[in-house]
Amino acid sequence: MISTIAPLLSKQLFEHTLRSAIFTLIGLPIIYILINEYIRRSARVKGFSGPFNWPLVGNIPDIKYNAAEKYREWSKIYGEVYQIQLGNVPVIVVNSADAAKKIFGQNSQALSSRPVFWTFHKVLSNTAGTTIGTSPFNDSLKRRRKGVASAVNKPSIATYIPHLDVETKDFVKEGFENGKAGRVGVDPMPMIQRLSLSLSLTLNWGTRMGSRNDPLFHEITEVEEAVSKFRSTTGNLQDYIPIMRLNPWSSGSKSAREMRARRDVYLAKLNRDLDSRMEKGIHKPCIQANVIEDKGAALNAEELTSISLTMLSGGLDTITTLVQWSVALLAQRKDIQDEAVKEIRKFYSEEEPLCDAYDDQKCEYVAALVRECLRYYTVLRLALPRATVKDVFYEGKLIPAGSTIYLNAWACNMDPKVWHDPFTFRPTRWLEQPDAPLFTYGLGYRMCAGSLLANRELYLTYMRMLNSFEILPDSDVETHPVKGSSDPTSLVTMCRDYKVIFQPRNEGALRKALEEADKQVQQ
Repeated sequence: MISTIAPLLSKQLFEHTLRSAIFTLIGLPIIYILINEYIRRSARVKGFSGPFNWPLVGNIPDIKYNAAEKYREWSKIYGEVYQIQLGNVPVIVVNSADAAKKIFGQNSQALSSRPVFWTFHKVLSNTAGTTIGTSPFNDSLKRRRKGVASAVNKPSIATYIPHLDVETKDFVKEGFENGKAGRVGVDPMPMIQRLSLSLSLTLNWGTRMGSRNDPLFHEITEVEEAVSKFRSTTGNLQDYIPIMRLNPWSSGSKSAREMRARRDVYLAKLNRDLDSRMEKGIHKPCIQANVIEDKGAALNAEELTSISLTMLSGGLDTITTLVQWSVALLAQRKDIQDEAVKEIRKFYSEEEPLCDAYDDQKCEYVAALVRECLRYYTVLRLALPRATVKDVFYEGKLIPAGSTIYLNAWACNMDPKVWHDPFTFRPTRWLEQPDAPLFTYGLGYRMCAGSLLANRELYLTYMRMLNSFEILPDSDVETHPVKGSSDPTSLVTMCRDYKVIFQPRNEGALRKALEEADKQVQQ
C-alpha cells in the first residue's frame, strides 16, 4: 500500500504545489488541534465540574494573574473542589480547609508524589537534581526526607541557635546603622535578603554571608529568584502544551539552562568549602554536615545537594517573603506593635533590646504574630502540586492514580468556615483558636519539613526587631496580600518596594547591646 500511495502523494505535491502548501499551512494545524482536543477531553477527570477552558491552552489565560485568588473565586461557583485544565493537563483544585483535610489528610500516602514538569525537572534540574519538595516519590526521596528530618528536628535546631543569634543581631544592627538611628528612611529589602541568605548558607553549609556587597550575594539571590519562577504552576507554557517543547529557540528553556549552569557553580563552591572545613575539623554545626555525619542516612552526593537546595530555596522564599510583607504592614499598624511590645516587656526590659536567642517562643503574642503572617501572607499560595500514586475518592467521586491535585493554600487559609474575618490581619485569632489549621507549610506527607526551624527564625527576628525599634512608615505601600502584589504572576508573591524608619525605642541601650554582641562574636 505504501508503494501505491507514495507515488500518488509525490505526484500531487509536484503538480499541485500551491494546494499542498495551503494544506500544510492550514490543514495540518487543524488536524493537530482536533486530535489534541480529543486527547485533552479524554484526559479530564469524570464527575468534577469546572470553568470553561479554551482549545490548546485550557484555563491558562484565565489564571495568568493571581492564580490562587482566581481559584478561590471560582470555588464560589464550582464548589470547594473542582477541575481546571492547563493545556493538556487536567488538575483538581482544593480550596477549603475541610476538603483539604479529607483529601490530603486522609490520603497522605496516595498523594505522596509530585508531577514532573518539563521546564523545571527536565531542563533546569538535570544536573544538581531537584529539591525534596519538587521530587517525585521514589526511594531516593525517602532517604532524603529521613536525612533532613534528623537535621531539622528540635534537638538539631538547638545546635543552630548561635547562628540565629548572629544573623538576627546583624539584621537589627543594619536597621540601626543604615537608618542612622532612626533619622533616615531605609529600604529594608536588601537587609532582609541578606538575613535570609546568610541564615540559609549558615544553617546549610556553616558559612556566613556577612555583607550584601559580596558578589556571591547578588549571584545567589538573582539565580534563586529566577529558579523560583520556573517552579511556577502557570508561567511555563511548554509544561502543558507539548508541541511548544519542539521550539529550539524557546526562551524559557534557554533561560532555565543558563540558571542551571550558574547555580551549579556556586553549589559546587559551597560544597567544596564545607568538605575542606570538615577534613580539617574546623566546620561549625550545620545541616549539610549533620546529614553527612549521619551514617544511617546513606546519601550520595546528588542527594546531599538536593537537601541543601531544599533548605536554601525554602529559607529564601519563606523568610524573605514574610519579613518583607510584615515590616510594611507593621509600619502601618502601631496597635500591633504596641501590643507586641507590651507582651515582650513581660520577659525583657527596655534595657534588653536583643532578646535571648534561646527563647523558645515563650512570648505567645509574638508566636501568634508569626502564625498570622504565615496565614495572611501565604508564601506559596498554590502549594507545590501533588501527583496521586493511588486512586483517591472524594464525596464518592474517583480521582484516579496519576492525577494532578493542587492545594490552594491561600484559599484554605482564608476559609470563612474557619474564620469569620479571614481578610483581617489579627494575631489574637491564634490565641483564641490555637488549634486552627494553617496551610502555609502544606499538609500530609509532603508538608514542609523545615517548618519548626522557619518558625523559630521568624520568632527571634520579630522579637528583636520589635523590641529594638518602633517601625514608622516612610513611603506609601499597599499591604493587602492581593492588591499589594508586585508581580501577580509569580509563584512567590512579594510586595512593592517601600521605605520605613527604624526608630530605636532606647538608642543608648540598643547601641550598647549591639557593641556587646559584636564583642562576643569576635571572642
